[in-house]
Amino acid sequence: MTEPLLAVDSLVTELRAGRESIRAVDGLSFAVNPGETLGIVGESGCGKSITALSIMRLLPSIGRIASGSVKFEGTDLHTLDEKSMRSYRGDRIAMIFQEPMTSLNPVHTVGNQIAEAVRIHRGANQQDALARAKEMLDLVRIPDAARRLGCYPHELSGGMRQRVMIAMALSCDPSLLIADEPTTALDVTVQAQILKLLVELKSRVGASVVLITHDLGVVAETCQKVIVMYAGRKVEEAMVEDLFDTPLHPYTRGLLASTPRIGQTPKRRLSEIKGIVPSLRDLPKGCAFAARCSHVVPRCHVEVPEFRKMGDRRGVACHEATKIVETTQGTT
Repeated sequence: MTEPLLAVDSLVTELRAGRESIRAVDGLSFAVNPGETLGIVGESGCGKSITALSIMRLLPSIGRIASGSVKFEGTDLHTLDEKSMRSYRGDRIAMIFQEPMTSLNPVHTVGNQIAEAVRIHRGANQQDALARAKEMLDLVRIPDAARRLGCYPHELSGGMRQRVMIAMALSCDPSLLIADEPTTALDVTVQAQILKLLVELKSRVGASVVLITHDLGVVAETCQKVIVMYAGRKVEEAMVEDLFDTPLHPYTRGLLASTPRIGQTPKRRLSEIKGIVPSLRDLPKGCAFAARCSHVVPRCHVEVPEFRKMGDRRGVACHEATKIVETTQGTT
Protein backbone atom coordinates (compact mmCIF):
# COMPACT_ATOMS: atom_id res chain seq x y z
CA MET A 1 0.00 0.00 0.00
CA THR A 2 1.35 3.45 -0.94
CA GLU A 3 2.39 5.61 1.99
CA PRO A 4 0.63 8.98 2.06
CA LEU A 5 2.68 12.01 1.09
CA LEU A 6 0.96 14.07 3.80
CA ALA A 7 -0.64 12.62 6.92
CA VAL A 8 -2.44 14.93 9.36
CA ASP A 9 -3.41 13.16 12.58
CA SER A 10 -5.68 14.55 15.33
CA LEU A 11 -4.59 18.14 14.65
CA VAL A 12 -5.76 20.70 17.20
CA THR A 13 -4.98 24.36 16.50
CA GLU A 14 -5.92 27.01 19.02
CA LEU A 15 -6.24 30.78 18.65
CA ARG A 16 -6.05 33.15 21.61
CA ALA A 17 -9.11 35.32 22.03
CA GLY A 18 -8.48 37.64 24.95
CA ARG A 19 -7.88 35.48 28.01
CA GLU A 20 -9.34 32.36 26.46
CA SER A 21 -8.39 30.06 23.62
CA ILE A 22 -10.67 28.75 20.90
CA ARG A 23 -10.20 25.60 18.87
CA ALA A 24 -10.10 26.74 15.27
CA VAL A 25 -9.21 23.20 14.19
CA ASP A 26 -10.43 20.39 16.45
CA GLY A 27 -9.06 16.87 16.04
CA LEU A 28 -8.64 16.92 12.25
CA SER A 29 -7.18 13.88 10.50
CA PHE A 30 -6.66 13.21 6.81
CA ALA A 31 -4.10 11.90 4.33
CA VAL A 32 -3.03 12.97 0.84
CA ASN A 33 -1.52 10.36 -1.45
CA PRO A 34 1.12 11.06 -4.11
CA GLY A 35 -0.46 12.69 -7.16
CA GLU A 36 -3.84 13.14 -5.44
CA THR A 37 -5.95 16.29 -5.17
CA LEU A 38 -7.84 16.68 -1.90
CA GLY A 39 -10.52 19.34 -1.52
CA ILE A 40 -11.30 20.89 1.87
CA VAL A 41 -14.74 22.52 1.83
CA GLY A 42 -16.80 24.57 4.25
CA GLU A 43 -18.21 27.99 5.07
CA SER A 44 -16.01 30.88 6.16
CA GLY A 45 -14.66 30.34 9.66
CA CYS A 46 -14.83 26.55 9.57
CA GLY A 47 -11.05 26.13 9.93
CA LYS A 48 -9.98 25.52 6.32
CA SER A 49 -7.33 28.23 6.05
CA ILE A 50 -6.09 27.66 9.61
CA THR A 51 -5.53 24.03 8.63
CA ALA A 52 -3.34 25.13 5.71
CA LEU A 53 -1.39 27.58 7.87
CA SER A 54 -0.94 24.86 10.51
CA ILE A 55 0.57 22.52 7.93
CA MET A 56 2.94 25.25 6.72
CA ARG A 57 3.65 26.48 10.29
CA LEU A 58 2.65 29.99 9.29
CA LEU A 59 0.09 30.64 12.02
CA PRO A 60 -0.42 34.20 13.26
CA SER A 61 1.08 35.15 16.61
CA ILE A 62 -2.19 34.32 18.40
CA GLY A 63 -2.18 30.76 17.06
CA ARG A 64 -0.50 27.57 18.21
CA ILE A 65 -0.57 23.86 17.49
CA ALA A 66 -1.96 22.38 20.71
CA SER A 67 -1.67 18.71 19.75
CA GLY A 68 -1.58 16.25 16.88
CA SER A 69 0.95 15.71 14.12
CA VAL A 70 1.56 16.73 10.51
CA LYS A 71 3.81 14.23 8.74
CA PHE A 72 5.25 14.95 5.31
CA GLU A 73 7.07 12.03 3.70
CA GLY A 74 7.18 10.47 7.17
CA THR A 75 8.71 13.51 8.94
CA ASP A 76 6.61 15.30 11.56
CA LEU A 77 6.90 18.94 10.52
CA HIS A 78 5.91 20.17 13.97
CA THR A 79 9.03 18.65 15.53
CA LEU A 80 11.41 20.56 13.24
CA ASP A 81 13.22 23.73 14.24
CA GLU A 82 12.45 26.84 12.18
CA LYS A 83 15.59 26.54 10.02
CA SER A 84 14.72 22.96 9.09
CA MET A 85 11.11 23.92 8.41
CA ARG A 86 12.24 26.67 6.01
CA SER A 87 14.02 24.01 3.96
CA TYR A 88 10.61 22.40 3.35
CA ARG A 89 8.50 25.54 3.06
CA GLY A 90 8.55 27.00 -0.47
CA ASP A 91 10.58 24.06 -1.74
CA ARG A 92 9.01 20.62 -1.25
CA ILE A 93 5.77 22.13 0.11
CA ALA A 94 4.45 25.32 -1.50
CA MET A 95 1.35 27.43 -0.95
CA ILE A 96 -0.78 29.65 -3.17
CA PHE A 97 -2.45 32.27 -1.02
CA GLN A 98 -5.96 33.65 -1.35
CA GLU A 99 -5.02 37.24 -2.17
CA PRO A 100 -1.82 37.68 -4.18
CA MET A 101 -1.70 41.45 -3.66
CA THR A 102 -1.06 40.92 0.06
CA SER A 103 1.33 38.01 -0.55
CA LEU A 104 3.56 39.57 -3.22
CA ASN A 105 6.05 42.21 -2.14
CA PRO A 106 4.97 45.53 -3.71
CA VAL A 107 8.52 46.96 -3.89
CA HIS A 108 10.15 44.06 -5.76
CA THR A 109 9.59 42.95 -9.33
CA VAL A 110 7.76 39.68 -9.85
CA GLY A 111 10.84 38.29 -11.59
CA ASN A 112 13.04 38.90 -8.56
CA GLN A 113 10.43 37.44 -6.22
CA ILE A 114 10.25 34.18 -8.17
CA ALA A 115 14.03 34.14 -8.57
CA GLU A 116 14.57 34.56 -4.84
CA ALA A 117 12.88 31.25 -4.08
CA VAL A 118 15.04 29.52 -6.71
CA ARG A 119 18.23 31.07 -5.30
CA ILE A 120 17.37 30.09 -1.72
CA HIS A 121 16.24 26.53 -2.33
CA ARG A 122 18.26 25.58 -5.41
CA GLY A 123 21.43 27.60 -4.85
CA ALA A 124 21.18 29.14 -8.33
CA ASN A 125 22.95 32.36 -9.24
CA GLN A 126 20.90 35.43 -10.16
CA GLN A 127 21.12 34.86 -13.91
CA ASP A 128 20.01 31.24 -13.74
CA ALA A 129 17.30 32.09 -11.19
CA LEU A 130 15.85 34.77 -13.48
CA ALA A 131 15.97 32.33 -16.40
CA ARG A 132 13.96 29.91 -14.26
CA ALA A 133 11.54 32.71 -13.37
CA LYS A 134 10.94 33.42 -17.07
CA GLU A 135 10.45 29.70 -17.69
CA MET A 136 7.81 29.59 -14.96
CA LEU A 137 5.97 32.67 -16.29
CA ASP A 138 5.89 30.98 -19.69
CA LEU A 139 4.58 27.82 -18.03
CA VAL A 140 1.64 29.67 -16.45
CA ARG A 141 0.97 31.37 -19.78
CA ILE A 142 1.77 34.96 -18.95
CA PRO A 143 2.34 36.67 -22.33
CA ASP A 144 5.62 38.45 -23.03
CA ALA A 145 7.19 36.78 -20.02
CA ALA A 146 10.63 38.36 -20.47
CA ARG A 147 9.14 41.84 -20.13
CA ARG A 148 6.82 40.86 -17.28
CA LEU A 149 9.83 39.83 -15.18
CA GLY A 150 10.48 43.53 -14.62
CA CYS A 151 6.89 44.39 -13.63
CA TYR A 152 5.76 45.18 -10.09
CA PRO A 153 2.64 43.47 -8.69
CA HIS A 154 0.45 46.59 -9.00
CA GLU A 155 1.18 46.69 -12.74
CA LEU A 156 -0.49 43.32 -13.30
CA SER A 157 -4.16 42.31 -13.35
CA GLY A 158 -5.63 40.12 -10.61
CA GLY A 159 -5.51 37.06 -12.85
CA MET A 160 -1.88 37.69 -13.78
CA ARG A 161 -0.89 38.20 -10.13
CA GLN A 162 -2.47 34.86 -9.29
CA ARG A 163 -0.52 33.25 -12.13
CA VAL A 164 2.66 34.78 -10.71
CA MET A 165 1.81 33.21 -7.33
CA ILE A 166 1.36 29.83 -9.05
CA ALA A 167 4.65 30.29 -10.92
CA MET A 168 6.44 31.10 -7.66
CA ALA A 169 4.89 28.11 -5.88
CA LEU A 170 5.93 25.72 -8.65
CA SER A 171 9.39 27.19 -9.26
CA CYS A 172 11.15 24.62 -7.06
CA ASP A 173 9.09 21.61 -8.21
CA PRO A 174 7.23 20.95 -4.92
CA SER A 175 5.79 17.55 -4.08
CA LEU A 176 2.81 19.16 -2.33
CA LEU A 177 0.93 22.30 -3.36
CA ILE A 178 -1.57 23.91 -0.99
CA ALA A 179 -3.98 26.29 -2.72
CA ASP A 180 -6.06 28.42 -0.36
CA GLU A 181 -9.12 29.76 -2.21
CA PRO A 182 -6.94 30.53 -5.27
CA THR A 183 -9.80 31.99 -7.33
CA THR A 184 -11.89 33.85 -4.73
CA ALA A 185 -10.95 37.42 -5.72
CA LEU A 186 -11.18 36.80 -9.47
CA ASP A 187 -14.06 37.19 -11.91
CA VAL A 188 -15.77 34.07 -13.20
CA THR A 189 -13.93 33.88 -16.53
CA VAL A 190 -10.51 34.24 -14.91
CA GLN A 191 -11.50 31.73 -12.20
CA ALA A 192 -12.13 29.12 -14.87
CA GLN A 193 -8.78 29.87 -16.53
CA ILE A 194 -6.87 29.57 -13.24
CA LEU A 195 -8.58 26.29 -12.31
CA LYS A 196 -7.88 24.83 -15.73
CA LEU A 197 -4.27 25.93 -15.38
CA LEU A 198 -3.94 24.31 -11.95
CA VAL A 199 -5.31 21.01 -13.24
CA GLU A 200 -2.96 21.05 -16.24
CA LEU A 201 0.09 21.97 -14.17
CA LYS A 202 -0.69 19.32 -11.55
CA SER A 203 -0.75 16.72 -14.29
CA ARG A 204 2.46 18.08 -15.78
CA VAL A 205 4.56 18.32 -12.59
CA GLY A 206 2.96 15.39 -10.73
CA ALA A 207 2.42 17.27 -7.47
CA SER A 208 -0.22 16.43 -4.88
CA VAL A 209 -2.66 19.26 -4.17
CA VAL A 210 -4.69 20.35 -1.15
CA LEU A 211 -7.35 22.70 -2.53
CA ILE A 212 -9.19 24.83 0.01
CA THR A 213 -12.48 26.25 -1.23
CA HIS A 214 -16.09 27.02 -0.32
CA ASP A 215 -17.22 26.06 -3.83
CA LEU A 216 -18.36 22.47 -4.39
CA GLY A 217 -18.38 23.12 -8.14
CA VAL A 218 -14.61 23.67 -7.97
CA VAL A 219 -14.24 20.42 -6.02
CA ALA A 220 -16.24 18.51 -8.64
CA GLU A 221 -13.95 19.77 -11.41
CA THR A 222 -10.57 19.34 -9.76
CA CYS A 223 -10.50 16.89 -6.83
CA GLN A 224 -10.48 13.13 -6.28
CA LYS A 225 -11.24 13.24 -2.57
CA VAL A 226 -13.01 15.79 -0.37
CA ILE A 227 -13.29 16.73 3.29
CA VAL A 228 -16.22 18.80 4.55
CA MET A 229 -15.51 20.90 7.66
CA TYR A 230 -17.90 22.62 10.03
CA ALA A 231 -17.00 24.68 13.12
CA GLY A 232 -13.43 23.42 13.14
CA ARG A 233 -14.23 19.71 12.79
CA LYS A 234 -14.33 17.24 9.92
CA VAL A 235 -17.93 16.16 9.41
CA GLU A 236 -17.60 14.12 6.22
CA GLU A 237 -14.89 12.63 4.03
CA ALA A 238 -15.43 10.79 0.75
CA MET A 239 -14.29 10.29 -2.79
CA VAL A 240 -15.79 13.12 -4.84
CA GLU A 241 -18.13 10.92 -6.88
CA ASP A 242 -19.48 9.27 -3.72
CA LEU A 243 -20.06 12.60 -1.99
CA PHE A 244 -22.03 14.03 -4.90
CA ASP A 245 -23.96 10.81 -5.43
CA THR A 246 -24.88 10.17 -1.77
CA PRO A 247 -23.97 12.89 0.73
CA LEU A 248 -24.23 11.49 4.26
CA HIS A 249 -24.00 14.52 6.56
CA PRO A 250 -26.97 16.92 6.69
CA TYR A 251 -24.56 19.85 6.32
CA THR A 252 -23.10 18.38 3.13
CA ARG A 253 -26.60 17.74 1.82
CA GLY A 254 -27.47 21.38 2.54
CA LEU A 255 -24.38 22.65 0.72
CA LEU A 256 -25.17 20.56 -2.35
CA ALA A 257 -28.83 21.59 -2.32
CA SER A 258 -27.84 25.26 -2.28
CA THR A 259 -25.50 24.93 -5.29
CA PRO A 260 -26.95 26.17 -8.61
CA ARG A 261 -27.22 23.54 -11.33
CA ILE A 262 -27.27 23.79 -15.10
CA GLY A 263 -30.82 23.22 -16.34
CA GLN A 264 -32.40 24.20 -13.02
CA THR A 265 -35.78 25.90 -13.38
CA PRO A 266 -35.02 29.66 -13.47
CA LYS A 267 -37.87 30.65 -11.11
CA ARG A 268 -37.06 27.97 -8.56
CA ARG A 269 -35.49 29.41 -5.41
CA LEU A 270 -32.20 27.94 -4.29
CA SER A 271 -32.36 25.92 -1.09
CA GLU A 272 -30.66 27.43 1.94
CA ILE A 273 -29.29 26.16 5.24
CA LYS A 274 -31.25 27.88 7.98
CA GLY A 275 -29.49 29.68 10.80
CA ILE A 276 -25.85 30.71 11.08
CA VAL A 277 -22.55 29.06 11.92
CA PRO A 278 -22.07 29.13 15.72
CA SER A 279 -19.24 31.16 17.20
CA LEU A 280 -16.18 29.08 18.05
CA ARG A 281 -16.10 30.98 21.35
CA ASP A 282 -19.51 29.64 22.30
CA LEU A 283 -20.09 26.31 20.64
CA PRO A 284 -23.24 24.49 21.75
CA LYS A 285 -23.06 21.27 23.68
CA GLY A 286 -23.29 18.25 21.40
CA CYS A 287 -23.23 18.58 17.61
CA ALA A 288 -22.32 22.10 16.42
CA PHE A 289 -24.72 21.71 13.48
CA ALA A 290 -27.72 20.58 15.55
CA ALA A 291 -29.51 23.96 15.60
CA ARG A 292 -29.51 24.08 11.77
CA CYS A 293 -30.13 20.40 11.07
CA SER A 294 -33.32 18.91 9.61
CA HIS A 295 -32.41 15.44 10.95
CA VAL A 296 -31.77 16.51 14.55
CA VAL A 297 -32.71 14.19 17.42
CA PRO A 298 -32.39 14.84 21.20
CA ARG A 299 -29.04 13.03 21.33
CA CYS A 300 -27.54 15.63 18.97
CA HIS A 301 -27.90 18.38 21.59
CA VAL A 302 -25.89 16.56 24.25
CA GLU A 303 -23.36 14.31 22.52
CA VAL A 304 -20.70 15.28 19.98
CA PRO A 305 -20.85 12.73 17.14
CA GLU A 306 -17.65 10.79 16.58
CA PHE A 307 -16.25 10.50 13.08
CA ARG A 308 -16.75 6.92 11.94
CA LYS A 309 -16.08 4.93 8.81
CA MET A 310 -18.97 4.17 6.48
CA GLY A 311 -17.47 1.53 4.20
CA ASP A 312 -13.93 1.53 2.79
CA ARG A 313 -13.89 4.92 1.07
CA ARG A 314 -15.71 7.35 3.33
CA GLY A 315 -16.67 8.46 6.82
CA VAL A 316 -19.02 10.84 8.61
CA ALA A 317 -19.59 12.47 12.00
CA CYS A 318 -23.38 12.24 12.42
CA HIS A 319 -25.57 10.28 14.83
CA GLU A 320 -28.22 9.84 12.16
CA ALA A 321 -25.99 8.96 9.19
CA THR A 322 -27.16 5.34 8.97
CA LYS A 323 -30.81 6.42 8.88
CA ILE A 324 -30.01 9.05 6.25
CA VAL A 325 -28.41 6.37 4.08
CA GLU A 326 -31.41 4.07 4.52
CA THR A 327 -33.83 6.89 3.70
CA THR A 328 -31.83 7.88 0.63
CA GLN A 329 -31.66 4.29 -0.64
CA GLY A 330 -35.37 3.86 -0.01
CA THR A 331 -36.21 6.82 -2.27
CA THR A 332 -33.98 5.83 -5.19
